[in-house]
Amino acid sequence: MISGFLVKKGQMTSVYTPDGKRLAVTKCVARPLKVTQIKNKDKDGYESIQVAYGTKKRLDKATVGKMTKNNLDIKPQHFKEFKLISDQTVEIGSDIAIESVFTAGEEINAVGTSKGHGFAGTVKRWGMKKQPLLGASNRVRHMGSIGAQTPGKVVKGKKMPGHFGVVTVTTSGLEIFSINPESQEILIKGSLPGSINSWVILKKV
Repeated sequence: MISGFLVKKGQMTSVYTPDGKRLAVTKCVARPLKVTQIKNKDKDGYESIQVAYGTKKRLDKATVGKMTKNNLDIKPQHFKEFKLISDQTVEIGSDIAIESVFTAGEEINAVGTSKGHGFAGTVKRWGMKKQPLLGASNRVRHMGSIGAQTPGKVVKGKKMPGHFGVVTVTTSGLEIFSINPESQEILIKGSLPGSINSWVILKKV
């Protein structure tokens, strides 16, 4: 089957194991993914499975033509490609369920877009230390020197104040607690990157 899956992040909650241990888990919605294209080495130079996820009201002409060509009555929000890691055949228009890709207890990595925090200073953005409290009162949370006499300029990549968040973040070492095919929900131990209702990519380790 494919090497990953797309889920919509939900709220965090608590569950209890049979031995009474309390665990913090993230509840995610894992609806089936529709196969829209199968890429092979002869035509595309590599092998992968393209799936559609999400819905939106209006499609562009290119997407409408693609859906019409494949006889698909869907309005996908985005497309994503995954590698095919098994010999199982997949056809265009078929659905891929979460239980066919992952199992409970499996270790995964989660990739998502972090929450936006707007313009932030270096203390919040990079975790820098504050200035001495006995100094100037309006410089406590300001950064100190940003360069040296040599090379006489601010080095490229210097950690400075700026836009904080809205970057791609990968959380490793997560574990699937349970999968419910009936309600199309999956519980993952720990927290996932991104805000509620954002899309998160689950990848096999």
